[in-house]
Amino acid sequence: MTILVTGATGSVGRLVAKGLAEKGERVRALTRTPDRARALLPAGVEVVAGDLDEPATLPGALDGVDRLYLFPIAATAREVVELARKAGVRRVVVLSSGAVTGGYDTTFHLPVEQAVEASGLEWTHVRPGEFMLNKLWLWGPSIRAERVVRDPLPDAVMCPVHEQDIADVAVTALLDDGHQGTAYDLNGAEFLSHRDQVRIISEAIGEEIRFERVTPERAREIYRRQGGFAAANADFLLGFKDYDGNEAAPEDNAEIDLSAYGPMPTSEAVLGRAARTFADWAGRHAADFR
Repeated sequence: MTILVTGATGSVGRLVAKGLAEKGERVRALTRTPDRARALLPAGVEVVAGDLDEPATLPGALDGVDRLYLFPIAATAREVVELARKAGVRRVVVLSSGAVTGGYDTTFHLPVEQAVEASGLEWTHVRPGEFMLNKLWLWGPSIRAERVVRDPLPDAVMCPVHEQDIADVAVTALLDDGHQGTAYDLNGAEFLSHRDQVRIISEAIGEEIRFERVTPERAREIYRRQGGFAAANADFLLGFKDYDGNEAAPEDNAEIDLSAYGPMPTSEAVLGRAARTFADWAGRHAADFR
């Protein structure tokens, strides 16, 4: 059995490929950057060049593939899934988003889910909430340079999820029966405010990190200067745009508290063990913050 992992150099995709390889599976990794993928992925993972944005690059990568981990690209989802079906793929696990469950995402992840469901293939949707990794991409530069976090919502309470838990659920759904036709919402093990998260990162690196509350406008300036993930997602994460890219008001998202909704679903239902904690994650990434 050959399993194709798309988005194989991404924060979750690389862990999916690694997890499958560790279980002795034959793994093929699709990437736009083969050299980078070979440096990141375990020996024995077959690396092939291809781009989900360009379905014409995919037939060779899909040849002989039985199962597919699908990174979400809405614009080409139907064409990609049809190519997979014609190639003989039987099972697809989609990296989706908890925003689909909440009804906020109608244009990004939802169309990918719908394309897979319409194909007649076995499917499982993995719907994580906020990634713990977001905090490395948003706060990492200022913590490394100044030991400070500048954020507009110190008391916003979320339950961010560990990227390894997301990958472990995807690997389980790819390999084991009993998960087909199911969408799994994944969150972290605990509710934490932004202040709590900064405190835990501080404990992980063994140094004090100052929290400075700033306006959403100031935070947007900071994120745009940082570039990368922070710049690309500043408007959405700070409430200037909604999930579909429409204009929004930051004050509408002020100090959200997910704990008001009660316990949130985690990977424990799939994996049979407690979800990883933010402290686990911060310890794993301590060097990235130093």
